[in-house]
Amino acid sequence: MRTPLLECEIDPPKDLLSSWIPLTSLEKMAETTYDVLIVGTGAGGSAVLRRLCEKWGGNEKRIGIIESGDLLLPTHARNLPTMNDERFTKYFLGVSEWIGKTLPDFYGARQLFALGGRTLFWGMAALRMDISEIVKWPVSEKEMNYYYSIAEQVMNVTTGYTKGSSIQEILLKRLRENNFPEAADVATPSDLESTKYGEIHSDVFWSSLSMFAYALNHKPFDLAVNARAVEVFVENGKAAGVKVMNPNKKAYFLKAKTIVLAGSTIETPRLLLNSNIPGRAIGHYLTNHSFLLSTGKVSRQEFTETLGTLSLFIPQTKKRPYQIQMGGPGGEGQWYHWYQPYEEKQLLDELLIGISVFGKVESRFENYLTLDPYERDEYGVPKINVNFSYSEKDKAIIQQMTAALEQASLAMKTPLIPKGDQPAICLMPPGTDYHEACTCRMGNDPETSAVNRFGQIHGVPGLYVADNSMLPSIGATNPTLTTVALSIRTADYIINTLK
Repeated sequence: MRTPLLECEIDPPKDLLSSWIPLTSLEKMAETTYDVLIVGTGAGGSAVLRRLCEKWGGNEKRIGIIESGDLLLPTHARNLPTMNDERFTKYFLGVSEWIGKTLPDFYGARQLFALGGRTLFWGMAALRMDISEIVKWPVSEKEMNYYYSIAEQVMNVTTGYTKGSSIQEILLKRLRENNFPEAADVATPSDLESTKYGEIHSDVFWSSLSMFAYALNHKPFDLAVNARAVEVFVENGKAAGVKVMNPNKKAYFLKAKTIVLAGSTIETPRLLLNSNIPGRAIGHYLTNHSFLLSTGKVSRQEFTETLGTLSLFIPQTKKRPYQIQMGGPGGEGQWYHWYQPYEEKQLLDELLIGISVFGKVESRFENYLTLDPYERDEYGVPKINVNFSYSEKDKAIIQQMTAALEQASLAMKTPLIPKGDQPAICLMPPGTDYHEACTCRMGNDPETSAVNRFGQIHGVPGLYVADNSMLPSIGATNPTLTTVALSIRTADYIINTLK
């Protein structure tokens, strides 16, 4: 006789999820005193979170992190199977806020309020600052190299992405043989491991959500989205907490022993200024990259059947105060080193190459943002005004950039072509580079810097900054890798302080 089968009951878990990442309500967060509260979820904030969860995995320390925006994407936009180059650009422009339209001096600026911030769309050039910049910082070259190595490891930075691409190899050879011996492959944060043994590697291109994924699997933390920080509180000279508002404008006070501000180069000084945190340099020394954009063309017949992708750069040096980047190939509007896997690849006679040049801009006290005395946002926080201009030295560098771009184009045999009514070489409006930095810059002198060498606001124990705003300078190099490296360093300092 067969034993009758018993019907099993369905017993779902009690704490179900309604989103692709666990969230905590502000009501619940307001009941907790955090050892560390992070404000902002971009490159810097996520780097601090990852490091804290890595080092504190076995203890009872409480970590909270808040984001003013909502959930938007669970990964970098280029990891999505529905994206192609055109849709990628249109989506970014559709979901980001063009704040520059009300800032004549910084007309190209855009902000993205979402979990992950602009890392969801960033260009993925993970490059180290030239030593000519670092020697002027309050951090030693040895220490920077140590934290650069950690950042490169956790971001899967590699130069192997374009390996075997004939367009990469041939144009790189042409540059090196024609006055650009330093030309090199762009290091990109790309997970090139194949999926095998059940381990999925679908998160190819890095965003700060890669940091969240690691953190989730090493230590519990509380995350709230749609949580707008409006004021930082200091009690008895130390950081005490943050006033946060939800979309319904209900206010909550989140208590914390340590606060890390990682909102952005614009939002972090805005929050500090609105909180009356003292510091002459807060909001000043606004720095970006002067930015030239052009298109080159080259015959498809000059390359082998395995065309591949192009991602080259000519780095900044002490004598070269600019950086040139090349990406492609593709048709109109498809310059990037990336293909849509489901899109039919056209057989083109000519290929277009995108060429960008980023120039060093002086960090000057005269370039700054300030609170608007008349305009406020929906949360009652003053909007910002920006005072920004290029110095005579900056303008001279722009002239050097133009000549170098033309020289590089000749070296690669990729003549520059105009687009419509635009010239062959366009000087883009300030802010279009999306590399703004230095508004809470690091230094030893409180008169010329907002934070000390560990990222702590001068004179306010427990209050830190970990985003592009803390960088002392940015030279001509993409700042993201450096921000991640310094944010990990700040996290290590916090860990040692809270032992």
